Amino acid sequence: MKIKLLILIGLLLIAPEIKGQTELPPIAKNLSAKGLRYGSPTEVGMDSAFIHHRVDSIMDHGIKNRAFPGAQVLVAKNGSIIFHKAYGHHTYDSIQPTGLDDLYDLASVTKIAASLPALMTLVEEGKLDLDQPFSRYWKRWRGKKDKEELTLREILAHQAGLVPYIVYLNKVIKKNGETKSRFVKNDPRPRFNHQAYDGIYIKNRFRNKMYRIMERSKVSDEKKYNYSGLSFLIYPELTKQLTGQEFETYLQKHFYEPLGASTMGFNPKLKGFPNKIVPTEQDTLFRHALTHGWVHDENAALLGGVSGNAGLFASATDLAKLMQMYMQFGVYEGKRYFSEDTVKEFIKVQYPENENRRGLGFDKPLLDNDSLGFVDAYPAPEVGSASFGHSGFTGTFVWADPEKQLVYIFLSNRVNPSREHRNLYDLKIREAVQQVFYQAAL
Repeated sequence: MKIKLLILIGLLLIAPEIKGQTELPPIAKNLSAKGLRYGSPTEVGMDSAFIHHRVDSIMDHGIKNRAFPGAQVLVAKNGSIIFHKAYGHHTYDSIQPTGLDDLYDLASVTKIAASLPALMTLVEEGKLDLDQPFSRYWKRWRGKKDKEELTLREILAHQAGLVPYIVYLNKVIKKNGETKSRFVKNDPRPRFNHQAYDGIYIKNRFRNKMYRIMERSKVSDEKKYNYSGLSFLIYPELTKQLTGQEFETYLQKHFYEPLGASTMGFNPKLKGFPNKIVPTEQDTLFRHALTHGWVHDENAALLGGVSGNAGLFASATDLAKLMQMYMQFGVYEGKRYFSEDTVKEFIKVQYPENENRRGLGFDKPLLDNDSLGFVDAYPAPEVGSASFGHSGFTGTFVWADPEKQLVYIFLSNRVNPSREHRNLYDLKIREAVQQVFYQAAL
């Protein structure tokens, strides 16, 4: 990996500038009314030529080395979007160019863009307590000795000892690769209307089977940092129980619509957006087709595409609005979504004594990040200790730095055509692009 990184660093100095899409999308003219506006790097004291040359070089290198077929980068500084470019194509056949208004499968970025807004509000309203046993609210865990006393704080900080992931797909597919008819139908029926893909409908009550399997999963006796997305499968149902509203309805009403984040939501294939949707993996196990317009994550798919761990889609500009709101400690264009104290609690490192860098749901820099070189740091070594964000399995990454007033959005579909493509990680493309904006001061 280090050899590849050295090649990347060398290429930054010699690679020719390439032209990404720079024409502003139609939404740009409305951004000033929504709290963000388009500006230029020079307006915020950054070297525009340096930024464009370096970012173009890194992205060109990523595409040539099949880190992703296409991607886009958006950066906002001091409330202005100073960089927004699209690169490459939706797939390696180079037919559909990547566009600035494209919708991406956000994968685990869903955790901070869907689950956390709901959880933070419920905590503020006193409907959830971070330090009470989670089983007080999620009653299915009552009487489960290894889970009954786990707190929401431990769970959100990945300190609870939950298993990282359960492959529920194994429960719906036979050994010969065919789906089990008692769980999957080819057309919608009264008890089968959770759509996972074109012509794939999941039994509505399959979620209960998922919950039962989760209840039987082992919890580690050793309480240390171990990333787990398991509990995020629960939060949509928990939100419904505590608010009386469906998860997506609740999010749209309280967050996405007020923010003007019109593209943010689940199952975009069903909503008729004019935006192009970037495909993800060529699925050879379940859907047996290019996953396009439907969630890539199989567990979220088995929940009908609406989950707290994955399933959210959005454009880069809409993600920037959400991250700007977080970075401003709960306020966006004069509207307060959370108290400042709530946001600061969720973005704070919770268990540093356990060598756990995580906040509550939010990812954070490595605890000693500012002392590390680029190869060992996460994310870029220059980010502030108060910064926060999250990455997604499909190749997405969002980060906000309150100290520098910098929002960074990187969207790609590195899993196309296969999740085995890992050069996005090996070349540290996302970190390399992020670093440019910390080195661009005039």
